[in-house]
Amino acid sequence: MADEDTEVEGKKKSPIVKILLIAVVSLLLLAGTVAGTLFVTGFFDKKDASAAEAQLKALEQEASAPKNAASEAFPQKVTKDTPELTRFENHYMELEKDMVANLTNSRKVIQVKLAIMTHYDERVFKNVKKHEFALRAAALDVIRLTTDTDLNQADFRKKMAERIRSEFNAVLEKYEDFGGIEEVFFTSFVVQ
Repeated sequence: MADEDTEVEGKKKSPIVKILLIAVVSLLLLAGTVAGTLFVTGFFDKKDASAAEAQLKALEQEASAPKNAASEAFPQKVTKDTPELTRFENHYMELEKDMVANLTNSRKVIQVKLAIMTHYDERVFKNVKKHEFALRAAALDVIRLTTDTDLNQADFRKKMAERIRSEFNAVLEKYEDFGGIEEVFFTSFVVQ
């Protein structure tokens, strides 16, 4: 009976020893991985204090230099070179997809393709591309409010283009703090 008790105790101790051995090996592997990563990334290298101080000085000088904050925050108008007057360069961009909406209280459908014009630099076009989904949604909201009687007005397209321009600038100001769209043009306009 004594032999049986020793065998049972030996079997019970064996899994505990294995678990402890696995835990110790895992901790050693983890510590080795962390130390190797720190070594490869240069954590143990001696730091050059003079380079850090020079970089800090350069950043302080850049921060203290007077700047025109408005000129960097917003796109700048691009001028044409003319001797007599200052004229601004017109830049155009067409939105890629047609917009289709139903007329209000009608079975008719309106399909338009839009282009925008700005006097500002490329940042306006980058902002338009970045927020194209929001701009398309705003334009569709304006277009879908059109009725059959609106179509018969002489200056209907100009008024709609102005409302779309206003909405586009509002969306861009909301997301980028600057609109910059001077005009909206219809490059395609179909009502069926």
